[in-house]
Amino acid sequence: MDQDLSAQAVTATKTLCTHLAAARFGDLSDAARREARRGVLDWIGCALAGSGHAEITTLLDVLREAGGRPQATVLGRGMKLGLLDAPLANGQMGHLLDYDDTHMGGVVLHTSSPVLAALFALTERAPVSGADLMLAYAVGFEAGVRAGRTAPGHHKGGWHLTGTLGSIAAGVAAGRLLKLDGQRLTYAMGIAATQAAGMQQNRGTMCKSFHAGKAASNGVLAALLAERGFDSTQEIIEGKRGFSRIYSDTAAPEELNAGLGNWLIESNGHKPYACGVVLHPLIDAVIALRGRAGIDPAAVDEISLRVHPLVLSITGVVEPSSGLQSKFSLRHSAAVALIDGAAGTAQYSDAKAKDPATAALRRKVTAVADETLRRDEAHAAITVSGKRHEVHIPHASGTAGNPMSDQAIEAKFMANATPVIGAGRAAQARDLVWVLERQGDVRGLLALIA
Repeated sequence: MDQDLSAQAVTATKTLCTHLAAARFGDLSDAARREARRGVLDWIGCALAGSGHAEITTLLDVLREAGGRPQATVLGRGMKLGLLDAPLANGQMGHLLDYDDTHMGGVVLHTSSPVLAALFALTERAPVSGADLMLAYAVGFEAGVRAGRTAPGHHKGGWHLTGTLGSIAAGVAAGRLLKLDGQRLTYAMGIAATQAAGMQQNRGTMCKSFHAGKAASNGVLAALLAERGFDSTQEIIEGKRGFSRIYSDTAAPEELNAGLGNWLIESNGHKPYACGVVLHPLIDAVIALRGRAGIDPAAVDEISLRVHPLVLSITGVVEPSSGLQSKFSLRHSAAVALIDGAAGTAQYSDAKAKDPATAALRRKVTAVADETLRRDEAHAAITVSGKRHEVHIPHASGTAGNPMSDQAIEAKFMANATPVIGAGRAAQARDLVWVLERQGDVRGLLALIA
């Protein structure tokens, strides 16, 4: 046997989980608390906005047929599913529009869809305070991002991090909400990580957001099993055949506990645009040029972009045939940004993807990779009748370097939530989230968004 399975073993994974199990709400910094509130509000809105889509109806039909005893709320649908099924549905809703938050601190991760979908399901198993929900959310953030940092080649290998790291984040968050001790939280992390999956090949399909839902469900299952003593390795991250070594061509297990004590949720980012986050710098750039130069899209000769190399590898779809595909097209994103001055849900619809004017402008977009640029940085130039207009975006809106304001996140939430639950309920939910730590039982919030 190449590992110590005794409860006395000291491992990197257990060191992290013991630290996270001991965390208390009072340990959260003011910045971490603020980001927890912002993250909950933003994610609920994204989930509600995604709740009515056809792929969610298909998923719910199958889950009702094959699922367990109804006991956990499906957001925006007025129904309940099994304790493992509701987080699957809610997690997919939250990520469906690619509008959910993104952490870019060395790992590009949509943490909230897996984590919050898992946590909200467990709030119906036993009363949970707003403070406990916020703490578990922050703890899940730590586990997911830290695990990702130990596997630097993970994304390059074709894994979809929201599915893989999301499972780990959801499992540890759910375990913390269940108040597991360090030993059992270690097991929860191991059970969650061994379920980690999700392939980038599924970008532009219904499966991409399905990964987030599966991660949420995986996390709930992991925590419930660990609560009952179901074990796992205690070296799931750093072991010879652990996550950092088999999910990446290079391993950095020392990153798991590096700088422990700082809250990574503080540097979370939120999306003003309903597409892949790497597209946001170029969208900002094109919208800036549109506003500055009053450019007529029909008169454009060329839109030329200089972007981080990841943009070309992730968003290289040339002629998207659907709204989902268009979320991974830099050409489409540049075109709608110039035509509409926006990149919201309407700009990534099936109709917009097939719009002749949009398609014509897409064909005038060129892009080159620049390794000197950060992921949140871009240069754009638009040529009209031989005249070239240029702009540089140092930090995309919504990132840690240029964050959305509370007012902007609130406006986004109201726009996403109001069509589903009405303006009155949306306003009540918004007000509860802004004082979430004062809530003795978050089921009051859940009732408003059900």
